[in-house]
Amino acid sequence: MELALPAWFEIGSFVVLLLVLAFDLLYVYKRPHIPSPKESALWVSFYVALALVFALLMLLIGDAEHAGQFLAGWLTEYSLSIDNLFVFVIIMGRFAVPRKYQQEVLMVGIILALVFRGVFILLGASLIASFSWIFYLFGAFLLWTAFNQAFGDHDEEGEKDSWFVRFTRKRLKVSDQYEGNKLRTTVNGRRMFTPLIIVFLALGTTDLLFALDSIPAIFGITQSPFIVFTANVFALMGLRQLYFLLGHLLDKLVYLKYGIAFILAFIGVKLVFHAMHENELPFINGGQHIEWAPDIDTWTSLAVIIGSMVVATIASLVKLRLSGTTVAEAIHGDGSDDDGGAAAGTGSTGPDAERPRQHTPEDPST
Repeated sequence: MELALPAWFEIGSFVVLLLVLAFDLLYVYKRPHIPSPKESALWVSFYVALALVFALLMLLIGDAEHAGQFLAGWLTEYSLSIDNLFVFVIIMGRFAVPRKYQQEVLMVGIILALVFRGVFILLGASLIASFSWIFYLFGAFLLWTAFNQAFGDHDEEGEKDSWFVRFTRKRLKVSDQYEGNKLRTTVNGRRMFTPLIIVFLALGTTDLLFALDSIPAIFGITQSPFIVFTANVFALMGLRQLYFLLGHLLDKLVYLKYGIAFILAFIGVKLVFHAMHENELPFINGGQHIEWAPDIDTWTSLAVIIGSMVVATIASLVKLRLSGTTVAEAIHGDGSDDDGGAAAGTGSTGPDAERPRQHTPEDPST
């Protein structure tokens, strides 16, 4: 049955979320700083609580199916956003972004992610409304993504420039020093971009690729564009604080990628089953619905998503403990969290941490 929430609730939700994001952006812009673990934990807890309150409102105003679809979608997008966050960590270290300004950079990355996902949600909803067979493609794509997630080489993710970044780097005049949060600077009388423009381009192209994974995944849980978009917003809110809270721990959660891969594979199978159940392609079963194909319900999906992340996290923490490293030590890393440009989780030894200096003119500071 098609879900329908009151229009006033949907409009009001968008207004409130826009105000929260605007406040977050203003807070970051007016007060650039390195958040403490306590501050980051409080903000993450606030955004998680906000998502749970929203789910409760959906339960009261809509029904349990509304709330269940939102929770399953939110948790799916949250788990995929953590994978996104890992690449953000690499990018920050690769381009040696000063930690004091990483909040602003991350906020721009999150806004770009919201824009890209919003576009893909509209496209996905239109395709689903017009072509039911698109679920076959979505399912196959997620199964391929799950395989790549589990067995692909993730060590180089974020370390190699995309073709777009390489193309732009050749055409833009980029200085070799950051100037706070400025995109433009003057070097020897010449107007140039700061390395921040390359960081934004790297984050943007990364966001675009992750949107390609995440949108088919959540459409496997709900076909409501409202639930899809709000689940994405709530998953991305607090991602900036989670970066500072767990940056050093992310690469220690070695089994997390398998948990995410299992979720993607499960949703991929669910999408294929759904496509078979609603089949209208003439060359499959004569264009008739395949009745034996199961239609996996929302609550089963929610249980699988939660179970996968819990098992992957616990297994990773157990392995971390057996290696002789405590969680506190993993979170705080090697102590190289100064303002000199190392990213959370990479320290000063991050891959190509001084990369911007290799592609720019003479350093005016020297």
